[in-house]
Amino acid sequence: MRLLILVFCVAVQFSANAQQRFFLYPSEEGIVNKGFDTIAPYMDYYPSANPSLKKTCVLVCPGGGYTHLAWEKEGTLPARFFNENGIDVFVLKYRLNNAKQEGHRFPDQYNDVTTAIRIIRSKADEFHIDADKTGVMGFSAGGHLASMLTTIYKPADANAADPLNRISTRPSFSILVYPVITMDTSFAHRGSRNMLLGPTPEESMVAALSTDKRITPQTPPVLLIHADDDKTVPLLNSVVFYEALKKNKVPASLWVFDHGGHGFGMAVADPVLNRWPALCIQWLQKQGFGK
Repeated sequence: MRLLILVFCVAVQFSANAQQRFFLYPSEEGIVNKGFDTIAPYMDYYPSANPSLKKTCVLVCPGGGYTHLAWEKEGTLPARFFNENGIDVFVLKYRLNNAKQEGHRFPDQYNDVTTAIRIIRSKADEFHIDADKTGVMGFSAGGHLASMLTTIYKPADANAADPLNRISTRPSFSILVYPVITMDTSFAHRGSRNMLLGPTPEESMVAALSTDKRITPQTPPVLLIHADDDKTVPLLNSVVFYEALKKNKVPASLWVFDHGGHGFGMAVADPVLNRWPALCIQWLQKQGFGK
């Protein structure tokens, strides 16, 4: 009997963590930098047990200053939380860079996130996902990437030869957690800026990728979460984004915690900060997403 219980528990645990990996591109040619990349861009799929045929789905972009990815803290842990609340998740492994500039700059990361959401929507029927309830979530530099998807999206082209290009990249909603927003050095996270744009970017690119300047009335609903004592990515990043959203009459919420610093993730050990994930579910439900 004990053996049967053990087998059952292992099976349940395996089911809870089961996932599929989808590589973003059919070929690595022109995608992978030899000598730098160890693997091509991909996303891991975490399906929920929700029996609905039209589930809400979130594409999660972990942070890491565009040099690495906080995969567990800002990827798999959020995925498991959303799964417990009936929401499917894809965690994105996008292209990165290093101090020697041997990796990838814009637009490679942007191409990864736009390709990812198009692939998800192309498989919506297969995975019982509602393409119109497919949003994005990002942390720190991953928040900047998510904010690019939110504000600089590609419309569907019905006449495109590539079927993926017939799908819009505009997310249905956006959740940005202590996000990098501006590329302006007055309050930018300079590391993320350097990795994305290089050490001496043109001013036009600095302005173009400061995503608070890209918001329009067509921007989808946004939830912003930040700590007031964040010394790495100042709160002002979220504030200017929120102000631009309200100026354009976009549904938006900004939650500011008085502590937490930077990189608190799901904040499982903090009895105040750890409330934000559950409040996030309530926000999604108010916007018409979730179960």
